[in-house]
Amino acid sequence: MSGRKKVLIMGAAGRDFHNFNVYFRDNKNYDVIAFTATQIPDIAGRKYPAKLCGSLYPNGISIYPEEDLTKLIKEKDVDMVVFAYSDVTNAYIAEKAAIVNAAGADFVLMGTKNTMIKSSKPVIAVCAVRTGCGKSQVSRKLFKIIQKKGYKVAAIRHPMPYDQDITTQIVQRFAAYEDLDKYNCTIEEREEYEPYIDMDGVIFSGVDYKKILEEAEKEADVIIWDGGNNDFSFIKPDLFITIADPHRAGHELIYYPGELNARQADIVIINKVNTAKKEDIETVRNNIERVNPKAQIIDGISTITADDKEMIKGKRVLVIEDGPTVTHGGMKFGAGKIAAEKWGAREIIDPRQHAVGSIVETFKKYNHLSNVLPAMGYGKKQIKELEQTINNSNCDLVVSGTPIDITRVLKTDKPVIRVRYGVGEETGKILEKVVDDFIKKNSL
Repeated sequence: MSGRKKVLIMGAAGRDFHNFNVYFRDNKNYDVIAFTATQIPDIAGRKYPAKLCGSLYPNGISIYPEEDLTKLIKEKDVDMVVFAYSDVTNAYIAEKAAIVNAAGADFVLMGTKNTMIKSSKPVIAVCAVRTGCGKSQVSRKLFKIIQKKGYKVAAIRHPMPYDQDITTQIVQRFAAYEDLDKYNCTIEEREEYEPYIDMDGVIFSGVDYKKILEEAEKEADVIIWDGGNNDFSFIKPDLFITIADPHRAGHELIYYPGELNARQADIVIINKVNTAKKEDIETVRNNIERVNPKAQIIDGISTITADDKEMIKGKRVLVIEDGPTVTHGGMKFGAGKIAAEKWGAREIIDPRQHAVGSIVETFKKYNHLSNVLPAMGYGKKQIKELEQTINNSNCDLVVSGTPIDITRVLKTDKPVIRVRYGVGEETGKILEKVVDDFIKKNSL
């Protein structure tokens, strides 16, 4: 071990594992002594398993809560701390750097050169400046367009290895509902995978992205990186698309690594222009033009539809929203609330008084939320607590703005109206031109 730099990786069971796999795993210059975890429940206290660690770590690597960071740096004489999670402010990064530096270690952010994997197939990466910009709806639209043109497509999703046994998640392939159960998927995972299954698509995810990419390449002419948590792509793209959100104008320059995505993009889609203020749209446009003048800017329309929308009128409704969008994404509402208001709900109830267990803690942590219920479900226990919160609510109707049929994972005696959101028709035509140019450029 002598002579090897001692490294600690700060993460949230995603970018941290990827950076280790592609750069540190078999690198004899470094000794990764620990991971720390935040953002996601129940990650700390586990181990990154020996099966995924390579020959240098026969006992695996322990994962500690991030609260132990300073203590770990000092007790284990850490030389370098790698920050490896996303959707945080630049000020947050600076604060963590100060904590690490004060404890004596170097603070490192790894870039694209050492973390992106090269594919043998053409790759479109779809990333965002914040969680909840509408990135996945754009990814799925591109998937459909390419599929319709007769090409085989595979999507690769940013990791969500939340199951207790990470070794079962090294390479995950989702093409049927049975696959969601096979891998014990959380609600957040289902929100990303189920829409691809609904359109007869295939999407890969997991832990080891070199192996994931190899599997995807076997059955695809084109790869789509469907990024998450405003992280940058794990796969080197031939076309880089970044989604920005005028409902959070200015965030494209103050969040990490969203600003990286804004600066690196070939195309920036300013999404939701049909529901945003003109001055906010222009703020985003001016910011993008300043930091990335070569990028093509597209104004994107995001449409909202609802099943049986006439049922909403005059009702007292409980609105459920996509969890990550309204929690660490910072949005006060999503498609569910917009739909409830648009189609005449008499009242949108406050779910906080009905919350139980970890849902109570979620509202305490994300105190900007009031009249929407985030679809939290990182495990069976939390899904039951979400279910109980819904059943406790005194409402006539549930308006669900998550991308999935939530009744597949929980039971309620209340009627549930499902809200869907997607790419508007005009924006779809622009994206078809983008795909045509991509196909021509890559000689497909």
